[in-house]
Amino acid sequence: METNIHDYCVILAGGKGRRLWPASTEKCPKQFVDFFGTGRTQLQSTYDRFSGIVPADNILVCTGEGYEGMVREQLPGLGEGNLLAEPVQRNTAPSVAWAHARIRRRDSQARVVVTPADQLVLNEAAFAASIRRGLDFVATRDVMLAVGVRPTRPEPGYGYIQQGEPAGAEGVWRVQSFTEKPERDFARMFMESGEFYWNTGLFLANVGHLNRRLDQMLPEVLRRLERTVPGYSDEDERRFISDNYPAYPNLSIDYGVLDHRDDVCMMCCDFGWADLGTWHSVYECGHMEGADNVVVDSEVVLERSHGNVVKLPKGKLAVINGLEGFIVAEKDNVLFICPKEDSSALVRKYVSELQMRWGEKFV
Repeated sequence: METNIHDYCVILAGGKGRRLWPASTEKCPKQFVDFFGTGRTQLQSTYDRFSGIVPADNILVCTGEGYEGMVREQLPGLGEGNLLAEPVQRNTAPSVAWAHARIRRRDSQARVVVTPADQLVLNEAAFAASIRRGLDFVATRDVMLAVGVRPTRPEPGYGYIQQGEPAGAEGVWRVQSFTEKPERDFARMFMESGEFYWNTGLFLANVGHLNRRLDQMLPEVLRRLERTVPGYSDEDERRFISDNYPAYPNLSIDYGVLDHRDDVCMMCCDFGWADLGTWHSVYECGHMEGADNVVVDSEVVLERSHGNVVKLPKGKLAVINGLEGFIVAEKDNVLFICPKEDSSALVRKYVSELQMRWGEKFV
């Protein structure tokens, strides 16, 4: 299908990926890892997915300066002006603000979709149709459009969007409320109510409305450059960002958008989605395809074992007998074994403790 010249995509690829430790480390976060042994990393898969939806020249990637070389290596066709490397990490709202400023200088009629780099999509055709439908929706409406999917488990690691009133298009609703990472009991209540959807981290808007929302959300940074250097170049912008980017707050685009709901809608979708940010979500991906134990690109012998996730380095063999509901993950100098249900909290706990005791040696 032919792409629209006014459609743009911003891929957020600057995270440190610690929730998937030890397979994902600060030195090489999950977005740069070929996690499933497909021959493509998560970043490359995301780029491939959107290059069939928007023009390839309209795909921008936001990352940290320390990861700039990996992005260039993995996406050699990415345009020179389409890689934005933050001098310091400031979460996703400042990244989106920088990408939006660059897009707005190119195209005042742009329709923008913002996406994380670490998502699994099982039904690519349904995904593409949903994104195109969302871009058409925001083209003529001054709204922020979130993409929601029905929860399949009471996952405390995700955000939950409550469906409100219809918003004038099929499958699109006003947002009633938003809860980020609730306790498991609340997550179960949300799931059972039928009113709540997982927040996928995908957001769409026209560039004019996105500009107004970012003006409300963030302090004046790039707007000062627009006033003082009319018609500034990408190089002017990079120099200004280097000096002024630290003035931005540590704010996520999810919180900035969904916590102020007057102009926010949700498009309810079904395209086989999973956030590849936690070990439990990796299990969910494999389980959706009928697997009991999920063995990720590894050599494993399993007996009397159920509900496990196993991820080992090449050349290693695991023999596992009598294990129920565990994560078994090894990379380099770390072996991690813990109950699957508790893995998100335990990863955070141990990464923090190990960093305090041994610095960056194991994280």
